[in-house]
Amino acid sequence: MSLWLLNHFSTFALAAVAVGGTVLLAVAGSLLLRRRYPSLARGEHNDMVGVTLGMFGAIYGIILAFVIVTLWTQLEATQTIVASEATDAALITRDAAAFPEPVRAGLDAAISGYVHAVVEDQWPLMRAGRPSYGATEVHLQSAFRVLQAYDPKSQTERVFYEQAVDHLNDVASQRRARLTMARQELPPLLQALAFGGAIVLVPLTFLYGLRKLRVQIMFIASVSGLIGFSLLLVFVLDRPFSGDLSVSPDPYREGALAQYWTP
Repeated sequence: MSLWLLNHFSTFALAAVAVGGTVLLAVAGSLLLRRRYPSLARGEHNDMVGVTLGMFGAIYGIILAFVIVTLWTQLEATQTIVASEATDAALITRDAAAFPEPVRAGLDAAISGYVHAVVEDQWPLMRAGRPSYGATEVHLQSAFRVLQAYDPKSQTERVFYEQAVDHLNDVASQRRARLTMARQELPPLLQALAFGGAIVLVPLTFLYGLRKLRVQIMFIASVSGLIGFSLLLVFVLDRPFSGDLSVSPDPYREGALAQYWTP
């Protein structure tokens, strides 16, 4: 369900639902409780409620901060992996210029097929949470076979040959890391703490009584809005390849790899 929402709705629409829905539910719940128990407006229990809110708010804030920082770091790490894989693929095409035409043509065909398979086949699967090695495996193996069958003749060819082999091994390593990141999601325990904490904290604010209804609504709305926005960040950052904030496949179309995308 989360992947479907991320892939079919914009971040703005999700923000309107998450933040706006949280605020509306919180304000409605506060008004209903205030109408049911008018004595809450006198703030007779504000001292106890204030201490409880402060304690729960501090604990919940630490949990949310930890979750958001972890997910943001994961997103940045995924972007680095994608950029590194594309860079290694581009360097292979540059190294291939030092080899005879049959070898160069074979590497070009393999790398071209690889980057097309990554963008056109693997990327939609990763967005859907179903990453697969199959789309790129044949092209990667083809590149390995081209290099394994060639015996460099000169010192220059040997230098570029060793670099090409190293870069191809790095491509295989980065591909595995990218597909691993596409499978990762926030552990269920942290999901329960992040979303369950909001279910506990927001209703606690209903018990903090203020004589002026407008002031109490502003208080409830500000707290619930902040919590709703934080949960939205957790939701959209949890899947690095889905949604508007997802990692882009553009590095596979840029630089030396752009030649494989020209008509």
